[in-house]
Amino acid sequence: MRRRLRLPRDASLTLLLGAALGLLLYAQRDGTAPTAGTSAPQARGRITPGPRAFQVRDTEAVPPAYEGDTPAPPTPTGPFDFGRYLRAKDQRRFPLLINQPHKCRGEGAPGRPPDLLIAVKSVAADFERRQAVRQTWGSEGSVRGALVRRVFLLGVPRGTEGTGTQTHWHALLRAESRAFADILLWAFDDTFFNLTLKEIHFLSWASAFCPDVRFVFKGDADVFVHVGNLLEFLATRDPQQDLLAGDVIVQARPIRARASKYYIPEAVYGLAAYPAYAGGGGFVLSGATLRRLAGACAQVELFPIDDVFLGMCLQRLRLTPEPHPAFRTFGIPPPSAAPHLRTFDPCFYRELVVVHGLSAADIWLMWHLLQGPPGPACAHPQPAASGPFQWGDT
Repeated sequence: MRRRLRLPRDASLTLLLGAALGLLLYAQRDGTAPTAGTSAPQARGRITPGPRAFQVRDTEAVPPAYEGDTPAPPTPTGPFDFGRYLRAKDQRRFPLLINQPHKCRGEGAPGRPPDLLIAVKSVAADFERRQAVRQTWGSEGSVRGALVRRVFLLGVPRGTEGTGTQTHWHALLRAESRAFADILLWAFDDTFFNLTLKEIHFLSWASAFCPDVRFVFKGDADVFVHVGNLLEFLATRDPQQDLLAGDVIVQARPIRARASKYYIPEAVYGLAAYPAYAGGGGFVLSGATLRRLAGACAQVELFPIDDVFLGMCLQRLRLTPEPHPAFRTFGIPPPSAAPHLRTFDPCFYRELVVVHGLSAADIWLMWHLLQGPPGPACAHPQPAASGPFQWGDT
C-alpha cells in the first residue's frame, strides 16, 4: 500500500504562499515596460536623432498600443467615467486660483525674458518632489549664462471640492507659493485624464504671462534633467522657429480593453493609430511653437491623454515633433550585453538630457554626483544608452 505524504499545515501554507508570490512576480515581470536596443548616442551636441520606430513583424500586424509605451502616470488614476467626460469635455476654462504674474518679467535683469522656463506637472501632496526639483536641476537663476525660471502646474486634489480638506490644501499651497513663488493652481480636479486641462491652461498662461520666453521645458516631477546639456542643445536653435523635441513616439494605437486605465472607446477616437507625439515625461519647445500651440490646442477637441492630445495639436499645425535620443522617458534600461550593469551611474547621465522615473532621493543624489568633483573615468566616452525602441524584443 502506498503511503500518502502528509505535510504539516504550516508547510502547506508556506508552499501556497510561495506559489502565489511566484505568480505575482511573474505577472509583474511581464507587465514591465519593454526595453530598448543597445546603440549609444554620439558625442554631445552631435547626437543623431531618431524616433522610437515601432517594429511591426509583418504587414498584417497592428501598431503597438499606447499602454506599453507609457511610463507610470505622474498623477493619481482611478475609474474613468467616459459618460461624464463626454458630457463635460467642452468645459475647458477653469479659474486660476494661484498665479505667478511676475515670473517672466526678468526681476534680476529688467526687460530680459527668460531663456528657459521650466514647467513641471505636480500634484498637491507631492511637496517632496517639488523640493527635490527646486534644489537640483530646476533651480532658478543664471545657468551657463542663461536665465532660468520655474513653475509647478497643479489642480485641486480630487474629492476635496467643497470640503475642509480643500481649504487645508489651498492654505498649504498658498503658503508654499509665498515661500517659493512658483505654484500655478487651477480649479479643476487633478486627475490623470485632466492632464490635458493642465496642458491647455499652461499654454494659455505662458502665452499671456511669458510671451517673450525663448524656450520652455515641460515635464513630470519624477524626471532628472541635465539642464546644461539641454541649454547646449538649444544654443544653436532659433526661438523664433518651430521646435518641439523629445522622445518621439510614432504609430502607437489606442487601447480598446476596458480594463486598461488608457482605455479609449472608438466613439472617442476611431482611428487605428495616434499621431506622432513626444512622451509627456519631458520635452522642450520654442517660444514660437508655444504660442502657436496655444492657438491650435484651443481649436482641437479635448482628448483625455495629454501627450497624445499635444500630438493632435501639432498635427493641426502640420508640425512634426523632433526626436532626440537623449530624452529617455523610459529611464535607462541596462544594455542587453551587460544586463547586470548598474544604470544609476553618472556615466549614463553625463550625455543625456532627460531621464524619467526617479525618486526624489535619486534626483538629489544624481544631481550632486554630476555637480561634484569629477569621479573615476568612465569606461566609455558615451553612455551605453538604448537605441530606437523595438517591440517584440526579449
